[in-house]
Amino acid sequence: MSVKQLSLKDAQAANINVISGTSKGNQAVHDLVTAYRANRRTGSANTKTRGEVRGSGKKIYKQKGTGGARHGARSAPIFVGGGVVFGPKPRDYSKKVTKSTRKLALQKALGEKIAAGEVASVASFAIAEVKTKSFVSAVAEITDASKVLIIAQSFDDKTYLSGRNVQHVQLITADEVNIEQILHATAVIVVEDAYETLAKRTA
Repeated sequence: MSVKQLSLKDAQAANINVISGTSKGNQAVHDLVTAYRANRRTGSANTKTRGEVRGSGKKIYKQKGTGGARHGARSAPIFVGGGVVFGPKPRDYSKKVTKSTRKLALQKALGEKIAAGEVASVASFAIAEVKTKSFVSAVAEITDASKVLIIAQSFDDKTYLSGRNVQHVQLITADEVNIEQILHATAVIVVEDAYETLAKRTA
């Protein structure tokens, strides 16, 4: 299997626009990763106010003569089992990110990975038989990194099935890859048929 380290010049020759060696794009990467994480939140946390707590609204004891503080219902926040003051309510945490910010973040994430020498290029990547051992061996021929991301235009069923149980390797198409996956990987393998799509996404 022919493997070469992808350089910034190689990316430029493939019309993949990348950014490295500058602070440009840092904020875009931060904004997009923050949005990814926020969008995964369910926002289902819910507490009851004193008006929503089930129980009697009867005054718990008389106003005067007890020697204690005056209280109304047992649902007051200071009592165990009472309501919660300013507690969480169901809400939408999702954030919107503009297309230009997404493109800038992808340019930055790819550029920094390439500049760090963590991106390799291969002509093709496919497994002839559905066998996890063959998949692991094929990846090992390219890199021994602990977290590997393989980007291609598409993968055949045999390759997908062979790699589905390999925890340290993730297969993703060029259309679907996001910067969080790129940043998480310690080694990125780009199949040459993915160049055109990556070029369009960074143009």
